[in-house]
This record gives sequence, structure tokens and C-alpha cells, in this order.
Amino acid sequence: MKVVLRSDIVGLGKRGDIVAVADGYARNYLVPKGKAIVATKGIVDQANAMRNARDLRDQRAKAAAEELAAKLVGISLTIKAKTSKDDKLFGSVGVAEILHALKEQSGIELDRKVVHLEEPIKVTGAHQVPVKLHPEVEIHLAVEVLPE
Repeated sequence: MKVVLRSDIVGLGKRGDIVAVADGYARNYLVPKGKAIVATKGIVDQANAMRNARDLRDQRAKAAAEELAAKLVGISLTIKAKTSKDDKLFGSVGVAEILHALKEQSGIELDRKVVHLEEPIKVTGAHQVPVKLHPEVEIHLAVEVLPE
């Protein structure tokens, strides 16, 4: 049976996709839970329009992310922090400090969700911080931590 998904379902597809599933799965789970509707001619046309709109929205988001990535590639951030004698930081430099430095030094504001710092920076020196602006657009931001 062909159904149009009304929400993203892992392993099956995204919202608006037309997928073929077992009749029992469609009748007993997907349709009663509101996760899919049976694919008729009119609904298929609506699903295609929804998918085209989603693709256009995704293309625009990717283009905006690539434009922002082009601005961020040449930026090198410098952050000053208090250190001990062996160049270890008192505390650490985290996402909030990196975003604050980015805003102060370049005027660019980012959401903290796009900065994927595995663990806070605890030593001085040059570091590469991954920034994922879009599922297909990822860059590494150069961050240098200097002693105060």
C-alpha cells in the first residue's frame, strides 16, 4: 500500500514522502496514529508540492549556510584567559566564550547549537573548533587561546 508520510519516520522517510509499506503496517499503525495517509491522486499532488517546497527551502538554507561559511573561513579568533605556569587554564574556554569572541571580533552572531566543541579548551595555543552550519556545510574555526 502506498502512503504519504505526515511526519518524519526513521528508516522510512521524511514528511511528504510517498512510500510503499505493508498493508497491515499502514492500516494498523501509520494511519491510525496520524503518521501517514493513504496515497490518492489528490494527496499525491499535495505531497509533491510539499516536497518541492521543502527542497526549495533546503536549498535556500544551504546557500545561506555556505555564504556564512565563506565569511567565517578567514576568521581567526583570539581569546585571552588566565593561566597557570604550565600554560593550563584556570577554568576553560567553552562555546559561550567562543561565541562571545566571534561577536566581538567579527560582528557575526551564531547559535550555540552549531558549535560542536567536544570538550572545553583547557590549554593555551591554537585550536580548531568545528562549526556545523547545515547538515552539508561544516567548517573549522581557528581559535587561539593566549595567556592574560
